[in-house]
Amino acid sequence: MHYNWNWAIFRELSPDGVHTYWETLMSGLGWTLAASLAGWIMALALGMLVGVLRTLPNPWLRRAGTAYVELFRNIPLLVQMFLWFFVVPELLPRAAGDWLKVLPNAPFLTAVVCLGFFTSARVAVQVTAGIEALAGGQKLAALALGLTRRQTYRHVLLPLALRIILPPLTSEFLNIIKNSSVALTIGLMELTASARAVQEFSFQVFEAFSAATLIYVLVNIVVVAGMAWLERRLALPGTLASGGGR
Repeated sequence: MHYNWNWAIFRELSPDGVHTYWETLMSGLGWTLAASLAGWIMALALGMLVGVLRTLPNPWLRRAGTAYVELFRNIPLLVQMFLWFFVVPELLPRAAGDWLKVLPNAPFLTAVVCLGFFTSARVAVQVTAGIEALAGGQKLAALALGLTRRQTYRHVLLPLALRIILPPLTSEFLNIIKNSSVALTIGLMELTASARAVQEFSFQVFEAFSAATLIYVLVNIVVVAGMAWLERRLALPGTLASGGGR
């Protein structure tokens, strides 16, 4: 079977009569970046909190943090997306559930919440590892200087740990961008969903998904370059990342 390539399809108008197919892809990219960035901010905040809980001396707090990680890390992302979108509104009081269902950006908000919780469990593990990788002297010195435990974590342990775990955090940032494609299953017109729409309306399947693939690659290259620059700027003195011979 012979396939007719037509890269000019992106200049043609989509069925809405207003936007070209290329503009459809760019709109999808915008939703992908918005959901990924919002989910990443949520994941960082929750991940740092849970990661700290897993290093505290209180055994109940440590168990709560571990339970959180095991819950959100071990349930597949697609299942979590469906649970947040279809099940959670039914479990809430009727007024709250109905309000969630009629929100104009319900798929976007659901995607942000789901990506945030799912990724936060992975970030929490890395934050815990970063804190535990520090020598015990930093904590003891901070406490000896009169800092409270909260101040010790805020001003000493967390800043150092985050600088140590920047490389794995980069991987998680890339993952959340790619994982955002799962949101097409609940109706969010992100990049993958937009590429599928282009394919369905134009029947140019290879062009649509080739363009989407290239866009994903370019976005990830930009993220890697930006995080590499940040890693060099924030590298701890005396580590490989701060060395000139890297």
